[in-house]
Amino acid sequence: MATVAVGLEAGTNGGGARRLLGFGTLPWLAVAAALFILVVYPMVWLVLKALQAPAGDGLTFENFVTAFTTWRYLIAISNSLEVATAVAFLDLVIAVPMAWAIVRTDMPLKGVVRASVVGAFITPGFLGAIAWTLLASPHAGWINKAWMQLSGAGSGLFNIYSLGGIVFVISLYTYPYAFLFTATALELMSSEMEDAAAILGAGVWRILRAVTIPIVLPAMVAGFIMAFLEAIADLGAPLLLAVPARIEVITTQLFQFFQYPSKVEVAAAYSLPLPLITGALLLVQRRLLARKGFATFTGKGGTQRVIRLGRWRFLPLAWCLFVAALSLFLPGLTLLSAATAKGWARGWSMQNFTLDNFRFILFEHPTTRRAIVNSFLFSATAACAAVVIGFLTAYIVNRRLARGGWILGYAAMMPYVIPGIVLAIGFLAAYTRPPFLLYGTAWIMIFAFTARFLPIAYTNSDTALKSIHVELEDAARIAGAGQFRTLWEVTLPLVRRGVLGGWLLVLIAGLRELSTAIFLFSANTKVMSTVMIDLSEEGDFERLAALGIIMLSLTLALAIVGYRIVGGRLIGRAE
Repeated sequence: MATVAVGLEAGTNGGGARRLLGFGTLPWLAVAAALFILVVYPMVWLVLKALQAPAGDGLTFENFVTAFTTWRYLIAISNSLEVATAVAFLDLVIAVPMAWAIVRTDMPLKGVVRASVVGAFITPGFLGAIAWTLLASPHAGWINKAWMQLSGAGSGLFNIYSLGGIVFVISLYTYPYAFLFTATALELMSSEMEDAAAILGAGVWRILRAVTIPIVLPAMVAGFIMAFLEAIADLGAPLLLAVPARIEVITTQLFQFFQYPSKVEVAAAYSLPLPLITGALLLVQRRLLARKGFATFTGKGGTQRVIRLGRWRFLPLAWCLFVAALSLFLPGLTLLSAATAKGWARGWSMQNFTLDNFRFILFEHPTTRRAIVNSFLFSATAACAAVVIGFLTAYIVNRRLARGGWILGYAAMMPYVIPGIVLAIGFLAAYTRPPFLLYGTAWIMIFAFTARFLPIAYTNSDTALKSIHVELEDAARIAGAGQFRTLWEVTLPLVRRGVLGGWLLVLIAGLRELSTAIFLFSANTKVMSTVMIDLSEEGDFERLAALGIIMLSLTLALAIVGYRIVGGRLIGRAE
């Protein structure tokens, strides 16, 4: 791979080879080696592990037979498909009206609603699941207790430990993906066809049904696919909600394979279809968006007319605020209330109020302070590595510095189609043996976080570089600057905003990561997300909520900084 990626064969005019020689081949070899270690090597070992005989001698397909003929494993697949499909449909129901109201109507408080979407996006799904456990567990949940006290009923209204509860919680934190695609399509769509329909006498709702939705349908389908993929690969919410209900999905079944006695080979075989499904659906998504079925798209955004809803403008606002309440405000207040309670089941009162949970988490708990430091250390280091590798890869690809450089770009984007849980199993297979014996060290966490979020750094750098015309660099070269000096003094200053935005987004993503960390952490490398799972298993919800509030506060602060750097496209860049 490295040979192809950094080959010095010139193009028709030899410019590529001259540019490459001007900078030196070592950086490109280093990038190729880094991508091999972070992406290719773990995936190769994942495949080899799936083919390894349980006794360790020879190759076999026995693991695949076990994985896909055992009834309970097939039930888990069926449950995952059911949950992911339901989540994707529910996300469209949530997101499409919100996107239309924000982009095309005169609905008030648009800034508040957009902020709530960003808030739902940066809130870890497992933290939302914890909050809804406090709210809607069958007997102790606050909503159910209030209902039973008011109505005298013997059971609550909701049971969060069910397939419906899992779908509900995951949807609240994946709908921003469907929102992103739909809102982007609506922003690019001209109002001309809608105006023509209005001239012919169509009302607002008929125009929406007959004109607007058909035009943005490909984007809606793309959002559906993204929500489906996020749901099928999610571990946090199912781990907290499905396991207590004795419901298995693909991700929890993979987690169970690593409980004693472990079945690592079967887990590897069971996980391999996930990246294939992800890759196939993302290919469908890309083709849908590339079909240019949006007949009114101009590439720069057409003329748009704000739809005046009159007295009805508060109806979509009510829907948006209802969604924000379910995904952000109510869970946030619940966590804060539990974090400041002596006993969360007793509800809120001054007699039950305390700040001891925060004091215990920050100063007395044996692992939380170290976990907070680890979270920042691992995420920040991974962000630096991902930004350096992502930027250099994007530079090679965009400036065509080497024949076959596109292979580096493909490798940098490969983790995009590999769910975090699959990537973690690949790292376990690859880095628990010589020559890279990294398990139990901080390096395996840093490497895994770097690989997991490398596509964010790469796409940010790629977008930034595409906005800088190569003639600026050529002018510097004509003036006598070398390739490295041109890169350092011309290119980097022009793209620093995008690169820094990518660094912050990787840092935010790393702080909230669970699916990779839960497979790779050790006693000395715990992070905030894994400590929260430990506290959940211990039933210590008050201190768990306190740690959750700390995580949310840190993430929100970073998101505000990132929003100021990258502007209103924070969600788009993260995706």
